[in-house]
Amino acid sequence: MRIARFSIDGNVGFGVVEGDELDVIKGHPFAEFERSGQKVPLDKVRLLPPVLPNKVVAIGRNYAEHAAELGNAVPDVPVTFFKPSTSVIGPGDPIGYPSFSQEVHHEAELAVVIGRMCREVPRERAKDVILGYTCANDITARDVQQREKQWARAKGFDSSCPLGPWVETGLEPADIAAGLAVQCTVNGEQRQLGRTSDMVRPVEDLIVHITEAMTLLPGDVILTGTPAGVGPLNVGDEVAVTIEGIGTLTNKVIKRG
Repeated sequence: MRIARFSIDGNVGFGVVEGDELDVIKGHPFAEFERSGQKVPLDKVRLLPPVLPNKVVAIGRNYAEHAAELGNAVPDVPVTFFKPSTSVIGPGDPIGYPSFSQEVHHEAELAVVIGRMCREVPRERAKDVILGYTCANDITARDVQQREKQWARAKGFDSSCPLGPWVETGLEPADIAAGLAVQCTVNGEQRQLGRTSDMVRPVEDLIVHITEAMTLLPGDVILTGTPAGVGPLNVGDEVAVTIEGIGTLTNKVIKRG
């Protein structure tokens, strides 16, 4: 099912998306819940980031062609970095072009949403800790990333982590390994097109690697890397990430006030 987080008349809740309607649920998706039967047209609500993660753990250079396009080799171990909770925005929210950068890039990514607290997860149990998947855009100040040894400012600035439009719970790691299409368009022009089967390391291995070091909490998010084709964004651009079997996440770039 597709679980969205939404706002209507100042109230925030979760609901199951069915066609062009949203069935409001009682409770939250990280435990057993019931559908209320109260249905609201999707066009009457504002979709919010589908989760509010305590942390976003991101993986760099997990697609060989993307690593190569930036002149990097595929690392022996996953490159891991964080995006703070303040970087997260939802579908339709503006991406603020940071004043300290002259070269901001899009990076379309599959995001894994964690469903329960976990650490030291064995590979065979990795799928048990996943709530579902959503679309992500790892917005990156590329010039800052290349200039500074740490990626914190380049990838962690406010509005640099669009997520949405909802969490798809009906996918399995095997579906990801089989290869879902990951596409990015800017103003309707295709920039990126890859498949999740091209990941260097699959979702299960990423969960094992991350949880060896830290506890993941319900709602935490893992960004799994981006395919080749990353490129610049400018103020006024509309960028859309579409992942097969999930949906489309669209945001517009604005001048940061």
